[in-house]
Amino acid sequence: MKKINNDLTSFADHLDAEYGKPGTPGRVNYEQGFETFKLGIMLQELRKERGMTQGELAEKCGTTKTYISRIENNASDIRLSTLIRIIHEGFGGHLKLSVDL
Repeated sequence: MKKINNDLTSFADHLDAEYGKPGTPGRVNYEQGFETFKLGIMLQELRKERGMTQGELAEKCGTTKTYISRIENNASDIRLSTLIRIIHEGFGGHLKLSVDL
């Protein structure tokens, strides 16, 4: 017989308790930060898949290794124009955006 632990909290309930309900300022701030974090991880994974160092990526797209590091480590906001340049010049790809409402 499997014992059920009634003390467990769902992730959604945890987010509500920690950051507020969806749409509240605290939750919006958390969600925006999480999107920035995911973007940094995505860029880091793309760079590593292509066997590039941060310095090599920076040189290809006309920025600095420090800036690439800051993006990958969620320490810097990134301008859309810079993101497009990193994807196009650094990786040879095209950026596609979508909006969920």
